[in-house]
Amino acid sequence: MNIRHNDALIDKLAAEYALGTLKGGARRRFEHWMRDNAVLRRAVAEWQDRLNPMAEFAPAAEPSAQVWRAIETKLNLKGSRSAGKRSFWRGLREDLSFWRGLGMASTALATILVAVLVTKQLEPAAPVTSYVAMLADDNAQPIAVVTGDARRRQLTVKVVMQQNIAADKSLELWAVPKPGEGPPRSLGLLADNGTITLPLPENATPQSIPLLAVTLEPKGGSPNPNGPTGPIVFKGAWMQI
Repeated sequence: MNIRHNDALIDKLAAEYALGTLKGGARRRFEHWMRDNAVLRRAVAEWQDRLNPMAEFAPAAEPSAQVWRAIETKLNLKGSRSAGKRSFWRGLREDLSFWRGLGMASTALATILVAVLVTKQLEPAAPVTSYVAMLADDNAQPIAVVTGDARRRQLTVKVVMQQNIAADKSLELWAVPKPGEGPPRSLGLLADNGTITLPLPENATPQSIPLLAVTLEPKGGSPNPNGPTGPIVFKGAWMQI
């Protein structure tokens, strides 16, 4: 198959490769193509940049002793792991529960992307949805679906699992930029159920804000103008479709 000049197919395969839904022979074939194709490597890197910020909000977790014994037995390893302090990225790589959750969230997000793409093809006269995100909790349970219409400058957030929020609290949506590119920016307050429409900022693209996150704040939103004050309750990668 010649995909060199098929930009749509390149983007689709790169997205599936980064999400982990491209498997078996198709994945091996794609990896073979990437060795000699800088365009494919760049497309995959761009998708990975959009997904990787999700890892920054993963809760810290130490695998149990049984997990490590099973891994060492399977790999025929001897000796114990270093007792030194682990780096953040090493801890993330060893967080098996996080990777299981991320895999589940990625699969759900891929399903949403397929559904939106099919809808766009079947209803060409409908408003064009340019961006999408599936926001999930730490257990990879989908909580809300966010769509962005770049032409209308609208952001639509549909809460698919009702949240029981105390009367003195509010849910606030944040645009999280890449590391080193400034603090999160508030996009507005959410309802604990149903659908709400918010303004979509001019520069709110996956290139500038690869991650969306929702925090639990005091009534009316964060009192800190420079960012959130409460815990993150759900989050998801912000993607262009």
